Amino acid sequence: MHSVNLVCHDFFVVLSFIACITGLLLLWERKQGNDEAEETEKILFRMSFSYWLVYCVAFAIQKMVLPDWETVVMSLRITTALSYFLTFSCIVSLPLHKFAVRHVQE
Repeated sequence: MHSVNLVCHDFFVVLSFIACITGLLLLWERKQGNDEAEETEKILFRMSFSYWLVYCVAFAIQKMVLPDWETVVMSLRITTALSYFLTFSCIVSLPLHKFAVRHVQE
């Protein structure tokens, strides 16, 4: 049962990796908007996609690296944890930013 959960988690990490690349491609446009709030929102989205992409890559490398390389595995775990928390902070910042913009407009 434990191995089924690992395979399922690995599948979702691969799926979210593809979704992150798709999200970054959708957010990549050459026009620069004049609206500062919209630009900040796009930057927060890009940051959350980028941080999660780093999480997915570090997770995949962590699976491939030999367990004998303790320093590499430890640095990958730290990278995975930091990117996870940075993604979380960007996702939490999005509604807070929208609330602040709406509060200023009122």
